[in-house]
Amino acid sequence: MGRPTLSCSAAGKGRLRAIATSPRPTAMSAPARRRLALVLVAAVLGTAFGTASAQTPAPAKLRVGVEGNYPPFSRLGADGKLSGFDIDIALAVCERLKVECTLVQQEWDGMIPALAARKFDMIVASMTITDERRKAVDFSDPYYDVPSRFVARAGAFKDHTPADFKGRKIIVLRNSPRAKYVAERYKDSEVLLVNKETDIYLELVAGRGDVGFGSSVVSSEAFLKKPEGKGYAQVGATVRLEGGAGGVGIAFRKGETALRDRVNAALKAIKADGSYKRMADRYFDFDVSGGN
Repeated sequence: MGRPTLSCSAAGKGRLRAIATSPRPTAMSAPARRRLALVLVAAVLGTAFGTASAQTPAPAKLRVGVEGNYPPFSRLGADGKLSGFDIDIALAVCERLKVECTLVQQEWDGMIPALAARKFDMIVASMTITDERRKAVDFSDPYYDVPSRFVARAGAFKDHTPADFKGRKIIVLRNSPRAKYVAERYKDSEVLLVNKETDIYLELVAGRGDVGFGSSVVSSEAFLKKPEGKGYAQVGATVRLEGGAGGVGIAFRKGETALRDRVNAALKAIKADGSYKRMADRYFDFDVSGGN
C-alpha cells in the first residue's frame, strides 16, 4: 500500500506559503502534533478496512451441500423434506450467520467435485476430517465425532482382527476413510464398496458380504434397532480412525477463510447457548460432540 497523500485548497496553499516565508514560523505544539497524527492514522485505517470489507462482503445467501441418505444425520422424507442432525446444524449455522440458505442434495461421491464447481458454498454432510481431504478442501472445527464399528450376524466373529476376517467380504462406503482403513488393514479380505452408508446393511442382509463397517450411530439407528437388524450385532470394540485431526467438519473451498471463520464462530455460539445439545438430544442418547 502506498503512502497517503494530502491535498490542500488554494487558500490553504497560500497559508502554507505564508508560513514558509515568515521569518518566525509558529511551531506546532506537541499536543497538536499528536492530535494530527491520530487523525491521519484513523483516516488511513478507515480507508484500509473499508477497502477490505468491499473486497470480501459477507454473503446474503448460501447454498449448502447435503446428502439425504445418512440417517439420523440426513434423510429425505416421503414428503420430499430433508431432516436430521446435519440438516439441523446447517440451518442453525445459517440462522446465526443471518443468511438465507438453500439446501442442495448431492450424492456422496460427487460432494467435493460439486463444491469445487461452485454448485454450493459449503458441505454439511458428516464429512470426516482427514489429511487427504484437507488437500482438496478446508474444514471448520469439528461439530461431532463418533467411532466406527463392525456389524455381522451375532456370534459369527469373536473380534475384528485381520485373522478373524481373512477370506471374508467386508462391506464399506466407497471413497471414505473407513474404506481406506479396510484396504490398508484387511489385505486378506475381499471388499464390497457401496454408494450409501445405509446400503452396507442392505447388502449384509442380502448375503452379499460377511461383515459391514460403518458409523456406530448409523449402524445402530438405521439397522440394529430396526426389525431387519434382528440377529445381528457389533463385532469387537468400536474403532477410532487415524490419519487426521478426527471428527466431522463443514467443508469449504480452499482459501475461503472468511466464510470458514464465520461458520466456526456460529458453531461456537450454538454450543455455548445450549442449542447444539438440544438438537443432538433429538437424535442421540449420548454425547456426539467428541469433546469438541
